[in-house]
Amino acid sequence: MNTVYKERKIVSRLLAVLLSALLTVPLLSSCGGGSKTAAPPPVDDTVGRTVSDRNATNQPEAKKGLGTGQKVALLAGAAALYYMYNQHKNAPKEGAQGKYYLSKNGRVYYRDAENRAHWVTPPSEGIRVPESEAQQYRQFQGYNRSSTGRDLTGITSSAAPAL
Repeated sequence: MNTVYKERKIVSRLLAVLLSALLTVPLLSSCGGGSKTAAPPPVDDTVGRTVSDRNATNQPEAKKGLGTGQKVALLAGAAALYYMYNQHKNAPKEGAQGKYYLSKNGRVYYRDAENRAHWVTPPSEGIRVPESEAQQYRQFQGYNRSSTGRDLTGITSSAAPAL
């Protein structure tokens, strides 16, 4: 009976050491420095600052008077954000004037030289766009200052890097 007791004692100790080692693995792996290739977290620098798309796309601003003969639509909110995304989604460079991405949560962002994501906010005064070009944004919130319509959630972009 003595040998059975000793065997159980050895097995119990080995099991205790094994379980202790397994419990320390998550603790030790969470303290690591992380991957050097992973993108840093997004920077939310949209507070108090907006990105004006007029200068970025080199499109002339439509005049506010009736003398132009060209009808314009005002895009704000989701409509303006989607317009800005479409203007920048194929840009060759990175940064605020470069390529824009659409996130899974329906927000638009760009990446800076250090690969940090920056959220894009449309100008509060809206973007004046020729009515013929603005028709594709009619269903979105902010088309001619409309508070109804859809947001950008659920619109996917296959080229967007993970956030």
